[in-house]
Amino acid sequence: MDYKNDIKYRKETLKKLLFNVQKSEDLIVKALFDDFKKPEFEAVVTETNYVISELKSTIRNMEKWARPKRVFPSLLNFPSTDFIYKEPYGNVLVIAPWNYPFQLALCPLISAVAAGNKVVLKPSELTPNTAAVIARIIEKSFHVNHVEVVQGGVETSDRLLAKRWDYIFFTGSVSVGKIVAKAAAEHLTPITLELGGKNPCIVDQTANLKLAAKRIVWGKFINAGQTCIAPDYILVQKDMKINFITYLIEEIIQAYGKKIKNSPDYARIINSKNWVRLTGMIASEKLIFGGESDASDLYISPTLIDEPELESPVMKEEIFGPILPVLVYESENDIDIVIRNYEKPLALYVFSENDSFSKKMITRYSFGGGCINDTLAHFTNKRLPFGGVGQNGMGAYHGKLSFETFSHHKSIVKKANWLDLTMRYAPYKDKLKAIKRLLDRF
Repeated sequence: MDYKNDIKYRKETLKKLLFNVQKSEDLIVKALFDDFKKPEFEAVVTETNYVISELKSTIRNMEKWARPKRVFPSLLNFPSTDFIYKEPYGNVLVIAPWNYPFQLALCPLISAVAAGNKVVLKPSELTPNTAAVIARIIEKSFHVNHVEVVQGGVETSDRLLAKRWDYIFFTGSVSVGKIVAKAAAEHLTPITLELGGKNPCIVDQTANLKLAAKRIVWGKFINAGQTCIAPDYILVQKDMKINFITYLIEEIIQAYGKKIKNSPDYARIINSKNWVRLTGMIASEKLIFGGESDASDLYISPTLIDEPELESPVMKEEIFGPILPVLVYESENDIDIVIRNYEKPLALYVFSENDSFSKKMITRYSFGGGCINDTLAHFTNKRLPFGGVGQNGMGAYHGKLSFETFSHHKSIVKKANWLDLTMRYAPYKDKLKAIKRLLDRF
């Protein structure tokens, strides 16, 4: 089968994938719960429904996205017609993470297939139940020579990365992202890296504190904080701190109840290694709220920490768990000192009714994307590119841009023969001034 050129075939396979995902939704939700107790609501909204929406949008638009795009020609090439052709890269490797193991495996795969590539998908070994469901869905939806799922741990990833690919798409940690980038460099393979970072959440004195607390609690503790764009720490104006902390605690209890461990709406830490890492972060910190944990259940309660040192364990690296440090600032210089102490964040959030302040914050700092008066919301709009900058990644995707990401843009000039301007040809005597005037104008 000619996957590269037969867009109707690609469309039919994605329709088959859509059918199998919808048919398997209950199995996917159960697998996500079995892997780390992801609540059904979160499993549907952030995983299955997101993938279904992505499939429907791609199926509806892919033929339009794939058409050659005519662009305005250069006067130097007159007469000509100029086009950009969308060409698949070829063989694509997608390495998916464990925190949103269904969504972040299927979404790049969908776009890679739509663009005409063959795909090898490596789901996370840390979510084996979800990986098994993914493998069954892919097997039912695609020919093995078109899309294949390869399961395994680090050794499997190493073997895959040692091979030559035409494109690599990786979502995960910064440390592993560097390994992927190094492997890709061996063959100058183009890559997209979606990584992470310490995402600041700034709350000024004009903010609606109660609503800000509600939205921050949701964005931070969904998926038990295991979200790459979750707020990593709060910077609240000093005079607002006490009231704001009161609202944060109220919203945590409102969301999960007083016995949070019994809440059906609160996920667990992915494995023992991460549980040990996270509990180690809070061991010597001053707790404002929470701090309860249970190794046998991989449980850590939503935890607020009071003004940790910038070089403390909880502030030195991305938290990626249900721990939220609360720091204060008095001046914009204080904000600057904290944010610039770390690498560029993947996300930045500002809560303020002061438009001038909000604009200043989002333009002063370099980051992947973010929100004013909300958290995580920028990820949900397929018309907004999602990606990182600096240490938190390179490249972007979502919606049409995902199709573009997995397509090489081939430039073509079709020159007419009915006229041939002689200005470009040798001998060049007495032509330079004329050509410079032409170039200056166009």
